[in-house]
Amino acid sequence: MTPSRLQFILASIFLLLGSWCLLAPTMVIRLTFLPEFATATEQARFIMGCFGAQAVLTGTLMLTARFTPVTFLVFGLAGSIPFFAFNYWFVFVEPVLNRWMLLDFVGNLVILITGVWGWRLSRRAQPS
Repeated sequence: MTPSRLQFILASIFLLLGSWCLLAPTMVIRLTFLPEFATATEQARFIMGCFGAQAVLTGTLMLTARFTPVTFLVFGLAGSIPFFAFNYWFVFVEPVLNRWMLLDFVGNLVILITGVWGWRLSRRAQPS
């Protein structure tokens, strides 16, 4: 595995999930929210679309940027840890999202692993 391939994997996660939120916000809302919160109002679809657009922007930047070891580490940590807390809170503490959001946990785990792995690989690839 190369750092550039890991960068592509990270970008793909953001592009895939962001595009889904942007292009099919009603489906995302109905699939991931508890029934009492799964009303796909215009406002909810708008907010989901905004979230998706930001993820698409992030994925696009990830595809076109030159990642350093620090970039991998920051994306791995900042792109996963806050979302672990978000998922935990809104699935278990203050339930708004259903158990399907645990799939997001898996995606965040892949982001964390890929970021740390990319950090390690790219540190080794840098000239001393």
